[in-house]
Amino acid sequence: MRDRFVQDVISIHSNRDTYFLSGDLGFMALEPLQKAFSERFINAGVAEQNMVGVASGLARTGSTVFVYSIAPFAYARPFEQIRNDIGFHDLPVCIVGNGGGYAYGHMGPTHHSLEDCSVMRSIGMNVLVPVFDSDIAPILEHLPTRTYLRLGRDESKQYFSEISYKPWRELIQGGAGHIVALGPIAGGIGLMVADLPWDKRPSVWAVSQLDCSLIPEKFLKNSCNSNLIIVEEHYQHGGLGMALLYHLSQAGITLNSVTHLHAAGYPSSRFGSQQFHRAESGLDLESIRRAVLSLRNE
Repeated sequence: MRDRFVQDVISIHSNRDTYFLSGDLGFMALEPLQKAFSERFINAGVAEQNMVGVASGLARTGSTVFVYSIAPFAYARPFEQIRNDIGFHDLPVCIVGNGGGYAYGHMGPTHHSLEDCSVMRSIGMNVLVPVFDSDIAPILEHLPTRTYLRLGRDESKQYFSEISYKPWRELIQGGAGHIVALGPIAGGIGLMVADLPWDKRPSVWAVSQLDCSLIPEKFLKNSCNSNLIIVEEHYQHGGLGMALLYHLSQAGITLNSVTHLHAAGYPSSRFGSQQFHRAESGLDLESIRRAVLSLRNE
């Protein structure tokens, strides 16, 4: 999604009062943006705390500011500055974390982001997780203030290219319960179940904004006494699963069964590709398919 993000930032924000700050990252990718923004593009160096402070100062003048880095360097290293400078003052700064979840694979846990959504939500940041490349533009057009934008890789093979952006949306309709998935992994899940008959597949809901107040009434209505699978490349605590189940409980909605598939950390204490870590956590498509088949047999 990074290349599409760069294109859309240029298209939407290059003529606006917008600054873009990079923590000495993005070489061979951000050069077009640097050219378009000129002096409004700032390489802050390997100084993420200072970068967030500078971004906050620019935002206090009324500018919109993007702060870009690899996800853990974007939210974890400068956490105090994000909380104090951006969060407390509700400033229009968008923290962009590239490569959410296990995306940086072999680079190991220092480069993985498995608690980022929880951490950012805990201090009032709006958490946005695009599902498709085409989600980037509508998200950038209507950025809420103090935002964390988690970028991944579009896994849909453009199968769902005609589905317009919504914070919560149904990708596939089905009659065998529901799958609710956070971010890009929803596209791969949608492809996996698309060939199943309607009465033997779950509906697939893609979540791009971690805000349960945005859940469509259709989902709430159809969830009662249904089977629910929640999928997120994020730790269990503070992620989509906890937020959604709390919201459903508060709404008085009773479920038949709940399966929560989430990042399990590093069960084998080994490190590998994103797919390796997904498989260890039961987040690979084969494991998700088994969970679907299990629901059908209940």
